[in-house]
Amino acid sequence: MSSRTASCSCGQLSIEVHGEPRGVGICNCLACQQRTGSVFAALASFNAPYSVQGTATEYVRTGDHGARFVFRFCPVCGSTVFHTEVGGGDTVSVAVGAFADPAFPAPTVSVYDCRRHPWVQLPAGTRTFPTNP
Repeated sequence: MSSRTASCSCGQLSIEVHGEPRGVGICNCLACQQRTGSVFAALASFNAPYSVQGTATEYVRTGDHGARFVFRFCPVCGSTVFHTEVGGGDTVSVAVGAFADPAFPAPTVSVYDCRRHPWVQLPAGTRTFPTNP
């Protein structure tokens, strides 16, 4: 089984995932825009097992539908690397940019498309949702 490693900017925090992503998507919600400092978050979901190296600072955010998400970021450089959903099973969502791999699979889903900046162009065939389905 293939593996991939994503890490923060300084390399102190990393996560190793196995296999292909369950899905790759973009979230355009305002919370993700603020969290990333970008106009959207690009995320890839993976099944367990995964392994984390380094120390993470956690931030818990409650989503629009009441789900609680635990974001892990590096306390040294501040890069968000991954997050999990409380009670959401053994999956992990990893920031696509943390893989630093231009060949990483393109997103197939875009959520909170009602908040997408009009100049952001999605890959052909991307399924869009006005909010979170």
